[in-house]
Amino acid sequence: MDAFIAGLDLVFQTEVILTIVVSALFGLFVGMIPGLSATMAVALLVPVTFTMSPVAALATIITCSAMSIFAGDVPGAFLRIPGTPSSAAYTNDMNDLVKAGRVGDALGMSAVASVLGGIIGTIALILCAPLLADFALNFSSFEYFWLALLGLSCATLVAGDDALKGGISLMLGLFMAVVGLDFVTGIQRYTFGNMNLQGGIGFISVMIGAFAFAELMRRASVFTGQRLEVRLDVSGRPMPAAKTIWQQRKSITRGGVLGTLIGVLPGAGADIAAWVAYAVSKRFSKNPEQFGRGSVEGVAGASSANNAALSGSYVPTLVFGIPGDSITAIVVGVLILKGIQPGPLVFSQSADMVNALYIIFLISNLLLVPFAILAIYMGRFAISLRDEVLYPVIMLLCMFGAYAVSNNIFELWIVLATGLLVWVMNENDYPTAPLILGLVLGQVVEQNFMSSIIKADGNMMMFVNRPVAAVLAIITLIVWFFPLIGVLRRRAARDPATDTPLS
Repeated sequence: MDAFIAGLDLVFQTEVILTIVVSALFGLFVGMIPGLSATMAVALLVPVTFTMSPVAALATIITCSAMSIFAGDVPGAFLRIPGTPSSAAYTNDMNDLVKAGRVGDALGMSAVASVLGGIIGTIALILCAPLLADFALNFSSFEYFWLALLGLSCATLVAGDDALKGGISLMLGLFMAVVGLDFVTGIQRYTFGNMNLQGGIGFISVMIGAFAFAELMRRASVFTGQRLEVRLDVSGRPMPAAKTIWQQRKSITRGGVLGTLIGVLPGAGADIAAWVAYAVSKRFSKNPEQFGRGSVEGVAGASSANNAALSGSYVPTLVFGIPGDSITAIVVGVLILKGIQPGPLVFSQSADMVNALYIIFLISNLLLVPFAILAIYMGRFAISLRDEVLYPVIMLLCMFGAYAVSNNIFELWIVLATGLLVWVMNENDYPTAPLILGLVLGQVVEQNFMSSIIKADGNMMMFVNRPVAAVLAIITLIVWFFPLIGVLRRRAARDPATDTPLS
């Protein structure tokens, strides 16, 4: 209880409350711009957090991400253009509902379901994270090695349909992770004589390049100069009726639980949670034919899941220091910059900050409803901004943010190189998330492997001598060979004589 009261004291300060309001407005604005992601919004705010307290910095990231995830529904509802990837699953449904004059059943339901899904995810975070932290206190470098390796492996599975492209993206991230001085020997690796690379590739600069600059390049490549014609009709009630919310209680609860579970998986994130929840809602719906044509049930389930996934992704981040998605990868970097090492000890050494994080999650979710109403009525302004005005401003923010990391002009070159690389990758359907997770988790894998191999004196059997390490090793191997098993099963299901499926 003392830690909870201390957490309240940390949150209810002028700096933190003001930060929550400002970052909420910024998240709404960026989320409503078609094509811009919640991760980009967070990446642009990271340099601003340098001068903040750890609690205010976390409040900035949590509130901005929650608001921008919802705000992505606004252009989806009025333009049939998803504002963020997590809005794509139910864009058609929202647009059809708005055309029918049911704004409250579209954006209003999305806001209410996001709040309830976020609260479900926060409750799971509060209940599960401390229990897992007590369990994780018994972890050694062997367990952390397998856990980080499992996180990298899962990242390629959830990155997309093409496991090979996900693996290549992951390898690029791992290559970035080994640039700099060797963890054990201090030997320079891949620095090419450049002193700026001896400390490794700047994580924040990579994030800005991957999620902000690359998006600018993509938008520039398809720029036509035509302005979007916005048909914004908000004559209907902005919130759904209480009866409608009650009718969707099962879909909202199911989406919240699914989103939380998917959020815990490294690399999954809110967009995958939304698609899975949408598919499951359709499977259990009494009216599956309405999905894609104006289904309130589909909107409720998917929007609940994408916000719940945000909370769920903080479970592995806080307990093990392993990011659940690209946003929590930024959180890990910010915490380390603030002198706080994510892991099981954070629950005992910084219990007040952890409780403050729980409180911030609840506040940011509850604020969604009033800010959602604001977004519904103010959406025209954000959606109709001219690209030739908006994107130069974002470019300046990228440059300022990267330079502010270390006051070194070299960081701008990292932004440029990473942005061009990720843009080329995206144009060829290579996912970005494995690259980022490879950069973050690559160092965790290497450091724990080297520490373990030194302790084991070269005996590789020590990596599976401990029960938990052995279980994690088996799960990791299953994940590795899962795609191969799928191929063999498909081949076995075909008649070798005719090469046709057996009947």
